[in-house]
Amino acid sequence: MRIFLTLALAMAFLVPVVAAQKPPSPTPPASASPSRAASPVTSITEPTQPTGDLVMNLLGRVGTEDGSPVPNDVLLERVCNGSVRQQVHTSSYGDFSMRLGSRADSSLDASGEQSSQSDLARKDAFPGISQRELTNCDLRASASGFRQSVISLMGLEPSGGSINVGIITVQRTTKIEGQTLSAIPFKASKDARKAYDKGLDAERRGKPADARKYFETAVKIYPRYASAWFQLGISLQNDNQKDAARTAYTQAATIDTKFLPPYLSLASMAYEEGNWTEVLNLTDHILNLDPLNHANETNYILDLDPLNCSEAYYYNAVANYKLNRMEAAEKSGLKAEHSLLLTHFPQLHVLLAEIYARKSNYATAIAEIQTYLELAPHAQDADQVREQLAKLKSLDGAGSAHKNPDHQ
Repeated sequence: MRIFLTLALAMAFLVPVVAAQKPPSPTPPASASPSRAASPVTSITEPTQPTGDLVMNLLGRVGTEDGSPVPNDVLLERVCNGSVRQQVHTSSYGDFSMRLGSRADSSLDASGEQSSQSDLARKDAFPGISQRELTNCDLRASASGFRQSVISLMGLEPSGGSINVGIITVQRTTKIEGQTLSAIPFKASKDARKAYDKGLDAERRGKPADARKYFETAVKIYPRYASAWFQLGISLQNDNQKDAARTAYTQAATIDTKFLPPYLSLASMAYEEGNWTEVLNLTDHILNLDPLNHANETNYILDLDPLNCSEAYYYNAVANYKLNRMEAAEKSGLKAEHSLLLTHFPQLHVLLAEIYARKSNYATAIAEIQTYLELAPHAQDADQVREQLAKLKSLDGAGSAHKNPDHQ
């Protein structure tokens, strides 16, 4: 009995020690309860639908303050919080469309903010952006030769997923009186513009008959299409239909009085016919709109305008000379001479020589004749002009001898 009692006491002391050395059982996490499924971890790239009305496109048109055509380099930028986020260029007619919320259709400037992965995933999943995202955004139009124009996108309501901002007007940095392109095409219908473009393309491909049909279609669809009337006039004149060409040019000039090419074509036709009063009236209209005519230029000028006004100045000088208006003839002749396209009108120097000869300024007249012979040594009237040069030298020599009695 004593032995059994001793063993029982020993066992009583050993059990707590063994229990203390046994490692504890792992406690299962609370979320692993068999009665509740574990919540999935949300990916940061999962797209979420933007809140508010979606705007998928910004639409509009860029126009000029004076109604003249916009240049080909007009840039539209969406600027948000001071950073450029998107860029597009206008069409040749000034229209633009900026698609929002698509990586494929966005053109981010180098200064634009980098989008996060979640933004890019959302753009692929949902086209357009929330109207709220345009709260701090502006639309900026810029082009060479024009001042920037900025409009705010705040508060503009979308319609059918698009916001039409209307016409963004840009102002020239320098005032241009005349123009070589008509502003009327901005108001022409899409079909009329399409026919006009096809006419120009047919001309480039050497198909004048097709070109004329397209121009006729353009003016039939939109009778106030000045540019199309002008091109139709060229086609008719090339086909030797002068009366019909004159009618087309007159129609273009009547529609848009600042569209100068038809005036110059009419002046050229009047010049060939010797109708000097008509030449004077037409060229006066052109020169009144030419800034060079209002400037006091004495140096040579490079005129980059597609309509070279030196031709108008030449016709004007001849008309004034024929109408015995010598001072006006000299003024226009010198304006033409100070352009850098002198070789187009070498006969201008013969005209100036005659004007100076009437004023007994024989030395200057001789210089003009010599310039003409240098530019056109094989002209049909070269021999006649050389005879005129000899007479001028004789008159100049006689004048010098009269001034200096000791002259031998």
